[in-house]
Amino acid sequence: MTTEKPLQILFEDNHLIIVNKRSGDIVQSDKTGDKPLVDKVKDYIKEKYQKAGDAFLGIPHRIDRPTTGIVIFCRNSRSLERINQMFKEKAIKKTYWAIVKNKPPFDSGKLVHFMKRNEQQNKSYASELEKPGAQRAELDYKIIAQSDRYFLLEIDLQTGRHHQIRAQLSKIGSPIKGDLKYGYERSNEDGSISLHARKVEFLHPSKKEPMFVVASVPEDKLWKHFEESQEGEK
Repeated sequence: MTTEKPLQILFEDNHLIIVNKRSGDIVQSDKTGDKPLVDKVKDYIKEKYQKAGDAFLGIPHRIDRPTTGIVIFCRNSRSLERINQMFKEKAIKKTYWAIVKNKPPFDSGKLVHFMKRNEQQNKSYASELEKPGAQRAELDYKIIAQSDRYFLLEIDLQTGRHHQIRAQLSKIGSPIKGDLKYGYERSNEDGSISLHARKVEFLHPSKKEPMFVVASVPEDKLWKHFEESQEGEK
């Protein structure tokens, strides 16, 4: 029987818990029946604070199962309400890192597509043309580092569509490393894709203080090479 690895807690107070999610963890329950991250965090709260019964934990956003990085949880309903509102108003800045093999057509730029989700395939399709039922998707990207075979992109997400970064990068011919679903030629050994929710910036929902949280990259040689190349970041 394998021992469950301890959570990587990036920030914690009475209002929020921010976790660095590992690849393979699902944020909340799905049809697989696997134990979700939200339940693991609840167990952590109950054990640490000796809480009887079920701990409240709100989920204002999610990231995909094979993706790593920052997930924000709310420890009370007021914080959840405020964080939900901040996401709605785009008052939370989310920055992702993605590793790709095929260099994008420009070193930096804005991608605008219209995205439609196929529920049966659990996949979204990005189009340059507006189609009935499609949602506008926007992100800004720039190449911030490169190795002999790969490029590290920093991505500022402007909208939060299903599989948005994965589908949009695939559409421009730069699928994310390991992302078989969106056109990369082979999977990563651990089943992850090389997409990492790196940073979040927002005002604390109760204290109104600026929050700036950074999540370290997975324990992987290529990821660590890129992280070291960016050591000077804020």
